[in-house]
Amino acid sequence: MKKLRISSLEETKHLAEKIATYANVGTLITLKGDLGAGKTTFTKAFGKALGIQKTINSPTFTILKIYRDGRLPLYHIDAYRLEGISQDLGFSDYYEGDGVCIVEWPDFVEEELPKARLELSIYRMDEQEGREFVINGIGEHYKEIEEAVYENIMHG
Repeated sequence: MKKLRISSLEETKHLAEKIATYANVGTLITLKGDLGAGKTTFTKAFGKALGIQKTINSPTFTILKIYRDGRLPLYHIDAYRLEGISQDLGFSDYYEGDGVCIVEWPDFVEEELPKARLELSIYRMDEQEGREFVINGIGEHYKEIEEAVYENIMHG
């Protein structure tokens, strides 16, 4: 688990771009954080780094948005409205599918998520743009991404 202090929107975008360089088919990223912490901001920058031209916005009401115009498809799930729902919603095809899946509010679908993933937790440090990103790679592949991104941000 690595912690990064991010003090601007540009640094958030830079982090998303770095993580996107390691994304491949079947990559799963979960984003935890309070409302307004920066989950969708991160996802927008990540999608742009994949080459997605369409406008990326939060799928809070649709729950799932699919973007196919980048180097990999991006499946963006916002599970916020799924709290307390215990039925299989069919998202497993996206978690380890033919693209990258980003899940906001993963706690609400935790039981159906694969164990292996890159977990990002975002904490607000101040009222402006200060954030702490906690990167936790679960599984060997994601642990390698965690280490590489951390080294790149800290020393690159």
